[in-house]
Amino acid sequence: MLSRGALIILLCLNVAAALWWGLHAPSHAAALPATEPGVPGLTLLAEAEPDALPASAELAVAPTLMDAAMACLSVGPFDTPSALRRAVDVLGASVGKLQYREAQVQSSRGWRVYVPAAATRGDALAKARALAGQGIRDYYVVTAGPGENTVSLGLFREQKNAEARLAEVKALGIEAVMEAASEDRPQWWLEIAVAADYDWRTPLGAGNWQARPIPCF
Repeated sequence: MLSRGALIILLCLNVAAALWWGLHAPSHAAALPATEPGVPGLTLLAEAEPDALPASAELAVAPTLMDAAMACLSVGPFDTPSALRRAVDVLGASVGKLQYREAQVQSSRGWRVYVPAAATRGDALAKARALAGQGIRDYYVVTAGPGENTVSLGLFREQKNAEARLAEVKALGIEAVMEAASEDRPQWWLEIAVAADYDWRTPLGAGNWQARPIPCF
């Protein structure tokens, strides 16, 4: 009996649900306005009409060519960034165009005295011990770079001091050599476009400046 009553109840629920879905009217949501009153709508960039450039706008007309009377020079050298900045400050307002160029130059560091490179690091250390045994101080074994396995006997600013060191070690029967030492360092040049009669030297003031003609850029 119980199962029969449950079956009847389920049947009645199904009939009621079918009648509800068949007879009810769906509600319609009110359409919202595209914008709030008084607020302009958005326009996609692709939909916007581009405004014509005014005649005075940059590049609205073809660029003019550089005056044929202009000359282009490379002025320098400037050995420090601060010297380069000062030159830019004093020349920048009076030249047609200005840019800078960096170059690497070799600079003298003096003279160095050393024992030539040994075949191995062990041989170089053995040479160093032999130097110490003969009373030589202020040396070191170079372990990397172009002078690897040489024994450095000093770097001297004055040539006469390097020559004295070389004579000292050679007097002990030690094979050593002396050579000029140098290093790469940066140097800057200003490239400017100016009138042919422009006096570039006066604004820069005293200094070992040069000016080389270059093709105009």
